[in-house]
Order: sequence, then C-alpha cells, then structure tokens
Amino acid sequence: MSFDIIKVLESVGGVIIDDHFVLKSGKHASKYINKDALYPHTDLTSQACIAFVDKTQDLDYDVVVGPALGGIILSQWTAWHASKQGGKEIYGVYTEKNKDEDQIFTRGYDKFVNGKKVLIVEDVTSTGGSAKSVLDAVRLAGGEVVGVVVLVNRNPSEVTSEYFGVPFYALGEFIVEVYEESNCPMCKESIPVNQQIGHGRKYMEAKNVN
Repeated sequence: MSFDIIKVLESVGGVIIDDHFVLKSGKHASKYINKDALYPHTDLTSQACIAFVDKTQDLDYDVVVGPALGGIILSQWTAWHASKQGGKEIYGVYTEKNKDEDQIFTRGYDKFVNGKKVLIVEDVTSTGGSAKSVLDAVRLAGGEVVGVVVLVNRNPSEVTSEYFGVPFYALGEFIVEVYEESNCPMCKESIPVNQQIGHGRKYMEAKNVN
C-alpha cells in the first residue's frame, strides 16, 4: 500500500495555506509544510520511514544520516526499519550546524560514517541546501553517499538527482511559489509574518534589531 505523505501531513495539520511564512532560505511563501506536526505521531513517523526504506530498496547502505533536528528522528526510524528488513545493523546518526551554518559531524559520529555507504534523509526540501551540506559532511568524513530521500520536495524542477549527483527520492511533492522579500505580495498587503511556524520569528527579530 502506498504512503501518501501529503494526505498524512494534512491529517495532522501539517499543510497550511493562506498565510505569510518565511522559509529557511529567507524567501517568503503563502503555503507551508509544517513537518514538525508529524513527529508527535510516532506510528505515522514510523510509517514514513518504512516508505523511505521501500523507496530506496535498490540502494545498499550501512548508515543513515540526517540533519538536526528533524533528521535525527528520521535517521533513527529509517535505520531501525532498514536493519529489520535487511537483517543487519544499520547505524542512524546526524549532523549539526556549526557557526557558519554548515552541517558537520559532532559527538564522534564521523567514525560511524568513515568508509561506509550512506543514505541521507531529510524532511522537507526547498533548495536542497541542507541535504547537500550533509552530503559534503559525509564525504569529508570519508563516507560514500549512495542516495538522498526526503519526505516532501517543494521544488521538484530544481532539486533533483542531478543536483545532488546521486539518486534522489521524495515521498511527495508540494510546489510552493516563493518570493524575495522585495517582491512578496503578502508583505505588500501588510499581512503579518507567522512567527509560530517556519523561520518568521528569527526574521522579525532580525528586522527589529535593524
């Protein structure tokens, strides 16, 4: 049975429209996928990671890596299900941002990646930047990235296998039109930025400082 990630996210209030959001990239949008709405529902999160394993069944990997914070949950569940299905232990580790906003391995997790084949997992991607930063960290640690898989791809025309240079998969697509601040229709209409979801709070704090 196929796993419809968009319907699942809708069922837990994770698809929001007709609002004013600031994305991780700094761009603005009127729609938002709130992947954090999924994580309290452990059974649904587990099912999503089973779908990750099924989607990447042709890949051979030893370690699953995701970027903190959401990627921690996804890497653990995916590694657990891959271990059960494959009959061998698959490690689940994660990267964290440094002061330059680059994903790096801390806590000695690079040792689990060195010389290993790695699957990267991510929740929602708009530019592919976070997963690409994880990919760079894996290679720097001596690992081989064999694929990238995400819950939702918001930019399927640009975030592709060609972009990563390895096989890329998404459980679903949710195309969101994004705007630079200078060209944002919500800004022009003085619609308040949502500070509870997305990166609106940081955006507003930065504006208030300036």
